[in-house]
Amino acid sequence: MKILVAVKRVVDYAVKVRVRPDRTGVETANVKMSMNPFCEIAVEEALRLREAGAAAEVVAATVGPAQSADTLRTALAMGADRAVHVLHDPDPARPLLPLAVAKILRAVALQEKPGLVILGKQAIDDDCNQTGQMLAGLLQWPQGTFASKVILDTEKQKATVEREVDGGIETICLDLPAVITTDLRLNQPRYATLPNIMKAKSKVIKKVAPGDLGVDIRSDMEVIEVNEPPKRKAGVILSSVDELLDKLKNEAGVL
Repeated sequence: MKILVAVKRVVDYAVKVRVRPDRTGVETANVKMSMNPFCEIAVEEALRLREAGAAAEVVAATVGPAQSADTLRTALAMGADRAVHVLHDPDPARPLLPLAVAKILRAVALQEKPGLVILGKQAIDDDCNQTGQMLAGLLQWPQGTFASKVILDTEKQKATVEREVDGGIETICLDLPAVITTDLRLNQPRYATLPNIMKAKSKVIKKVAPGDLGVDIRSDMEVIEVNEPPKRKAGVILSSVDELLDKLKNEAGVL
């Protein structure tokens, strides 16, 4: 069985995000970029399933500019067998929406014919949490979102997924092929070793354009302006409970 894993290039989680001076979007020039943390978890889970004998091949896929090849190389260095790069130059005013990404991944899935598609539940740059669900809907495949545990039964062609919900742990059974999105507690991604980083340089990355896949990615949404959140005011140390109550009543107006 083949597993397709979608990955995304985002601003590194440790970087303080800054808005561009023209307020058209977030500053990405000369900023450290890395693989979305939830996508790292998705890659790790696919590799573990392959190592357990439940899959024969892991294919990584991404949508983005030429620099996104670095993200694919990271997935290949972690252990993915090959990669697919759908080239797309971003336009801050017309961002690539989750529906467009889902359409592209659907086209890639129809070409690759995987038995399982794994994605991170969301990207840390837009926090949309929509692509996996939309992809499952477009493919008309069952979905298991926010997975905290995945068990594959290749003989019965079923996947058992545990997912955290408000009331506890929900366990669902999916017929394969299926789409799974990963939660933070699913696993701890491995670090790419130096030998694997060197091997990744010789692994195949297939480059295609959205037009080659027959996908229209024109956005019907335009970003007008991006602003930083207002800065918090400095706190005040009060001398008594009476003073606190007075400020809550007369200044904050909450009492």
